[in-house]
Amino acid sequence: MRGYIRKRITTGILTILFSFCLTFFLIRYAPGNPIKVLAGTENPNPELIEHLTAKYGLDKSVPIQFANYMKNILNGDFGYSYMSNEPVSKLIGEKLFATILLTLTASVLSVVAGTLLGVYAARKAGSIFDRLICSACYLFDAIPGFWLGLILILIFASKFKILPTSGMYDLRADYQGFARVLDIVKHMILPVATLFIIQTPMYFRISRSSVLQTMSEDFILTLRAAGMKENKIFNKYVLRNAIIPTITKFSLSLAFMISGVALIEIVFAWPGMGRLIMDAIMKRDYPLLTGVYLMISISICIVMIITDIIYALIDPRIRFE
Repeated sequence: MRGYIRKRITTGILTILFSFCLTFFLIRYAPGNPIKVLAGTENPNPELIEHLTAKYGLDKSVPIQFANYMKNILNGDFGYSYMSNEPVSKLIGEKLFATILLTLTASVLSVVAGTLLGVYAARKAGSIFDRLICSACYLFDAIPGFWLGLILILIFASKFKILPTSGMYDLRADYQGFARVLDIVKHMILPVATLFIIQTPMYFRISRSSVLQTMSEDFILTLRAAGMKENKIFNKYVLRNAIIPTITKFSLSLAFMISGVALIEIVFAWPGMGRLIMDAIMKRDYPLLTGVYLMISISICIVMIITDIIYALIDPRIRFE
């Protein structure tokens, strides 16, 4: 098991390094110039452009920029944003909690509801309940997330006026303590509901098909022929083997939670990483984009390492392959 974990950690570190190098060069070789954005698109001052280019080190070649950036990273310096002139680590830290709060809440609710419905539907395969849930999931799965968010805003915020339209909390009210928590929860309802509705069908399909496939395996038929009780077969053998694809999809959702809900955050004006990434892309903010992509790479690798360890604990055969 220790050797298995060491291999996964080594692979993760190499993946982070490769991803960081690739994104660093792609960002800087992509079309667009952040200095022109800073200097203004109408009648830019050549002297100002030259000054800003030298100030941010963009007058040097990209390999030299990479070497300097790596040196700063090793010293814990992620640089300063071109647009706000604030530390990149500070900007990411301010937005990271909001995104994790939103996506983690929605992901946990979705995986629990989708898995429970999928498992129950698989055990009642062919029943009216199974057909109804499958039809509903196909319907909700086809709905675009941003459109659903707008519809929920129109219904619950504009028409009935029972929920806020946007933001994470009420800027006009100075809530403190438990009242502030309730205010944040109230603002989370619509975006979490949107993510919940569009994610649950995915977990339902995965868990249902996985349970049905596992129940048709030869070793399950052998256990039934041996006289083992159906509940024991399902709880000990079927569910344990069928849950692995669900864990895989859930871990991928968590790994991409930093950047995966940009449209939903924009629709609900949620102050998270999605909007920060979009603004950085539009303004060609190299240090901020590089810091964000590095954070995404690290989060993906950490989640995947943890997922591989969970795999090995659930199915010991994996660690010996």
